[in-house]
Amino acid sequence: MVCVRQGPELKGSSPSISRKSSWREEGELGRRGPVPGSSPDGWQSPASTQPPSGIRASADVLRYTLCLMASSHPDPEPEPESVFPREVRLFTDSYSESSRFCFCGHELSITQNFGSRLGVAARVWDAALSLCNYFESQNVDFRGKKVIELGAGTGIVGILAALQGGDVTITDLPLALEQIQYNVRANVPSGGRVKVCALSWGIDQHGFPGNYDLVLGADIVYLEPTFPLLVGTLQHLCGPHGTIYLACKMREEHGTESFFRHLLPQHFQLELAQRDEDVNINIYRARHRDVRPAGRHPCC
Repeated sequence: MVCVRQGPELKGSSPSISRKSSWREEGELGRRGPVPGSSPDGWQSPASTQPPSGIRASADVLRYTLCLMASSHPDPEPEPESVFPREVRLFTDSYSESSRFCFCGHELSITQNFGSRLGVAARVWDAALSLCNYFESQNVDFRGKKVIELGAGTGIVGILAALQGGDVTITDLPLALEQIQYNVRANVPSGGRVKVCALSWGIDQHGFPGNYDLVLGADIVYLEPTFPLLVGTLQHLCGPHGTIYLACKMREEHGTESFFRHLLPQHFQLELAQRDEDVNINIYRARHRDVRPAGRHPCC
């Protein structure tokens, strides 16, 4: 199904353009210096360094000299409106955007809180949309399944799994939990089987059960130092007969391809479930190589 995305957008950009790119573009267009031949406040400097012939008194000459010095040494800090973008909301530390998406017959309203605090966790990435589209096109069955999403950001993938009947745990670092909880409340009816928990890979995964039927992740493979921590977390969380779905943009500079080609196959049976050339996104399906007993651990 075609994804419908609504909400405020930057002028001249399409919904598929990332906020980071739009920010740079508008920042350059809005950055304007003082008008040539004038000081930052618009006062025109004299055209000649000689005083007008009508000036005779020494006091007048002194005033003229002071004006000339002021024009030759403008204030080093121009007025803010001359150097910052005109877009008012770009001045703020953060701002929110609400977008709507349609998957599996559900209309999801997802709030994204852009700003320095959340960073990459703020937005809905294309890989998350690709994974949701995959679940819809392949009729992936979530009914009665125990599901966990890693690095959820906005929580859109886990929310869809919950609406499709899954018993879902949505996780990310603590700073992202408030955004996820807001989106869960906005989309999952009261009584839905979904909870939001903090999970730091390689640190506290053993506080979660080791018998999830489905482990989900969208665009979480981009920092090489975290790769071993992610693999260890996947090994623990995925049940003996469980399945892992990872959707990722294949960024060569971030080692993403190496992760799927060399590291993950050492621990899981891995297959490419879908490749989207247009957006350079792969969806992988992984399972344990050997059946192992399910661990029992307290959940959050």
